Amino acid sequence: MFPSGLYAWWVAIASILFVPLLGIFLYDLTIYLRLPPGPRPLPFIGNLRLIPKKHPWIQFQAWAKEYGPIYTIWLGRRPTIIVSDPNVAVEMMEKRSNKYSSRPRFVAMGELYWDMSGILVQPYGKEWSLRRKLLHSALTPRALQHYKPVQDAESCRLCFSLLSQPQNWEGLLDKLTASIVFSISYGHRIDSLDSLVVRQRMDFMQYAASLNVPGAYLVEAFPFLKHVPDMFAPWKVAIKQKGIEEAKANMQLVEDVKQDIAEAQKTGSTIANSLTKQLLENRKADPSAFAMLNEREFSQVPASLFGAGADTTASTLCSAVLALVTNGETLDAVHAEMDHVMGTERMPTFDDEASLPYLRAFCKEVLRWRPVAVLGGTPHATSESDNYRGWFIPAGTNILGNNWAINLNEEYYPNPHHFNPLRFLDVAPSSLSYLPKQYVTTTQVEKGKAHPSKLGHSSFGWGRRICPGADLASNNLFIALAKLLWSFDILPVKGMHYDIFDYTDGFNVRPRPFEAVIKVRSAQHEARLKEEHKAAQALMDTFPLFSEHDIAV
Repeated sequence: MFPSGLYAWWVAIASILFVPLLGIFLYDLTIYLRLPPGPRPLPFIGNLRLIPKKHPWIQFQAWAKEYGPIYTIWLGRRPTIIVSDPNVAVEMMEKRSNKYSSRPRFVAMGELYWDMSGILVQPYGKEWSLRRKLLHSALTPRALQHYKPVQDAESCRLCFSLLSQPQNWEGLLDKLTASIVFSISYGHRIDSLDSLVVRQRMDFMQYAASLNVPGAYLVEAFPFLKHVPDMFAPWKVAIKQKGIEEAKANMQLVEDVKQDIAEAQKTGSTIANSLTKQLLENRKADPSAFAMLNEREFSQVPASLFGAGADTTASTLCSAVLALVTNGETLDAVHAEMDHVMGTERMPTFDDEASLPYLRAFCKEVLRWRPVAVLGGTPHATSESDNYRGWFIPAGTNILGNNWAINLNEEYYPNPHHFNPLRFLDVAPSSLSYLPKQYVTTTQVEKGKAHPSKLGHSSFGWGRRICPGADLASNNLFIALAKLLWSFDILPVKGMHYDIFDYTDGFNVRPRPFEAVIKVRSAQHEARLKEEHKAAQALMDTFPLFSEHDIAV
């Protein structure tokens, strides 16, 4: 037996340790009983052991079938509401956006990687509103009209490059969207597939996405791990070093535009307008409006446009190619529409959009069929407590829209994995006399319950946190596919099996590399493409190239 004094000492120690843990457990239990039901969590570690490292959205979809369209998982002690129905998503994140527009705490991506400089991780408030306002200045409907000539020209350059490099189609899609976004953000174009600035942007984007996968880093469930000394936490050192590398690259891009402006003032010349040029001029005219942003935070605003419209659009275009090689009847249908509207005399432009209903439907079906932001992008969080359908949702709760489950919900999209643009056709298929009769008669429309969004899908998110580059990305997708499908046959490699589920991991996904046969449709198409490429190249030559030595390494 312990001496009485020592026994009392151990009882005191046990009480000091046990009582707080018991209090935390009882508190979590109380919250657990009031939240929407879900897979049963373990005390303190939650459901971390149940969440797969690879493609967690598929498991989330399976849980939705078991627990319903809204349920709760626990990442350590942090509850996360998973939404798998578009009407629930709209009710919570749009109709109650004043409560559901904040962000959860992002330790790995937000605090360690970006040092809270990025708009993506900013909680709802003044700092987020300022960044959003600055970013929106480049994405107004009027501004988007100014970008269409660049998008048109770059799409033409894409098709011209495919004539000689059809096997490099995926890299050319990346170059297309990167050059468009860099022209808009910095007034510079991208010409080389191996351009250092392109490799950097893709690397930074993919790295940030890898930090944002549920369960990927224990520090999200146990934030105190952030304070473990660096010598015992090499993972933390790696994240911070990568963040510093990105920050230096972002600030160097802004310095490039400053030099462009200074040189133009000396010579009396003009430079292409860009978001960075606009922000620099606005800051010079009204410094107080930018006072809360340091140089790293300022440079993050134009850099964030890349994530809003570059990698995501290239990934969607890759899914479009996968859809085409696995659904050849859709290629025949879109070619019939192109031949009817344009023939071989000219390539399509934005002015043709109203006359191409099947292509418009094709674009929407690509966005629905394989959403890039497969888990709805970055999670929302409640800024105050709420009661929803009888459940109590406390302030600070994560809200995650599972776009995989929402866009493939059989109630809204029967036979959801079937790629079928007719779901989104806004006219009767029979009214389009040019569509192949067999295609129209044998392909079911497959329309289910009405989706609450005017787009018919949820691929760009919801409410105040909807993707700011949604319209820019939609324009990129339309004009790129219009010119691509006017110019080329996109066919499967004979004998090759294509897995329509073989996608990368992370919050932003794309098909893993695959082969496709891309060949020009006719000599007439090729001749017209080469002719129109001359004007496209002349326009893009007005945007200078980035100098490799100017990019931070």
